[in-house]
Amino acid sequence: MPEPKQERAVRTRQAILTAAAEVFEERGFRAATINEILTSAKVTKGALYFHFSSKEELAQGVLGGQDLQSDVPVRACKTQELVDTTMLHAYRLQTDPMVRAGVRLTLDQRASSLDRTGPFRRWGEIAGDLLGKAQAQGELLPHVVPAETAEVMVGAFAGVQAMSQAVCDYQDLQQRVSALLRHLLPSVVLSSVLTSVDLTDRRGERVFRESRQHDAVPASVS
Repeated sequence: MPEPKQERAVRTRQAILTAAAEVFEERGFRAATINEILTSAKVTKGALYFHFSSKEELAQGVLGGQDLQSDVPVRACKTQELVDTTMLHAYRLQTDPMVRAGVRLTLDQRASSLDRTGPFRRWGEIAGDLLGKAQAQGELLPHVVPAETAEVMVGAFAGVQAMSQAVCDYQDLQQRVSALLRHLLPSVVLSSVLTSVDLTDRRGERVFRESRQHDAVPASVS
C-alpha cells in the first residue's frame, strides 16, 4: 500500500531536520551548506525548499528541537521538577543529535544572521515558571526572585555544557550539571525541601526512561 502523502511529508521533513542537525553540529551554521544537508538527507532540492525556505529557517527548526519540557512528568515538588527538567536536558545533550545541534547553534557567535534568542528565552520561561510554582508552594528562600534566578540558571547551564563539550564531548555533562545544581540550589531552595530532592548525576536518564514508559501506556477509554 502506498504511503499517504501527509505521512511521507512528515517523514521527509524530519529527515531534512535530522540531516541539518548533523551538518550544523559538525560544521557550524556559517560553514554548513544546503548541498551538504541535501546529500546527508538524500532528498532533492525541491523537497527541501518545499519544507524550508532557507538555511536560516532550517536552523530555526533545529533550534526548536531543544524544547523538551513536555517530556518531564509533573511533580508535586516543583524544585524536583526543575531539577528533572535540567537533568533531562543534560542527558538529551549526550544522546540526541538534534538537541546537541540546537545547543551548538544557540551558542554559535559566528551565526550573526540567525536569531539565537529563542532557546534562551524559552528555557528562561520554563525555569521561571517552575520557580514561581515552587515559591507559591513555600519551597524557596524568601529573597528569591524567580525570573532572576531562572536567568542565572540558564546562563550557568550554558557555560557548564560548553565546558563539557570542549573538554570531553559531553561525556561528563550529567556529573557537571549535578554539581552545578548542588552548588546553586542551596542558595535558592529551603534546606528542608532539598533533603528530599534527587540531585544525583543519573537523574536525567531515569527521567528519560520514566517519560518513555509513560508515553507507552495507552490512554484509558471512558
